[in-house]
Amino acid sequence: MHFWTKVLIASLILCPWYVAPAIGDDVKQISVAGAQFAYIEAGQGDPVVLVHGGLQDYRFWNAHVPVFAKNHRVISYSRQNHFPNATSKDGLPDAAADVHAEDLAAILSGLGIKQAHIVAHSAGAHAALFFAANHPEMVKTLIINEPPATRLLTGAAGGTEILKEWNVRFASTREAFRNGEIDAGLRLFAEAVGGPGTYDRRSESDRRMMSDNALSSVADVTSTRPRPVFTCDMAKRISMPTLLTNGQRSPEFFQRIADELEQCLPQRTRVRIPGSSHTVPGEAPDTYDEAVLAFIASH
Repeated sequence: MHFWTKVLIASLILCPWYVAPAIGDDVKQISVAGAQFAYIEAGQGDPVVLVHGGLQDYRFWNAHVPVFAKNHRVISYSRQNHFPNATSKDGLPDAAADVHAEDLAAILSGLGIKQAHIVAHSAGAHAALFFAANHPEMVKTLIINEPPATRLLTGAAGGTEILKEWNVRFASTREAFRNGEIDAGLRLFAEAVGGPGTYDRRSESDRRMMSDNALSSVADVTSTRPRPVFTCDMAKRISMPTLLTNGQRSPEFFQRIADELEQCLPQRTRVRIPGSSHTVPGEAPDTYDEAVLAFIASH
């Protein structure tokens, strides 16, 4: 028996609750920008590229891929320092939107895609804003759900108070991750963005996905790397048709950022999704997919 097989069996005996994350046979790999990225793809037609948020990976979009793939070539990938790519608490922070944006550009180039519809959620949507501002020729349409582009609130009416309230709301989450209290951090994160009870309402597979990607959030709270700044002037450079979605019950923090983007983006349409909070694609998938596909079809 191979040495590492013995080690794995021993670890399962000693830690019977441990279940290794599964990687499906349909997951592909691409090496670009000095890193390796996992992705899946399906369908044919104009490319639609799906960009996940924090504590997520390519699996976040599993239910959406077959819907979009009916008429499009769909690609869902895992951002740097997210499962099943190499992960580390010393790796790239989830909030490094500028680097994640350049990774996206490199992935598209590596796959031979000159232009795509970009569909992105939360931290992935923040990266998509940087990507669209810096590589507009690569974006046919931009669909973003609640990016945490905090700088847009600076100078906005009431923005300072909203940022202060958000920092207070998220303080216990950051402290838990900083102290290595991963389970507590995951629960606090989910409830900070979605309200009380959010973590318990999530499926076992969603909670497992959050756990698989916890190190990217640990990197967020321990990194000394300056956070990238996305401004209204940068948004004004995004000339392609843009769909802003947000949950009807989302925290005011995300609502107000969407308000500011609505003012700054030259070609934008805004849709509020009923019955959902921050994680709109996961909470209201059918309504979300309908809005996204209608927007893409109209452009």
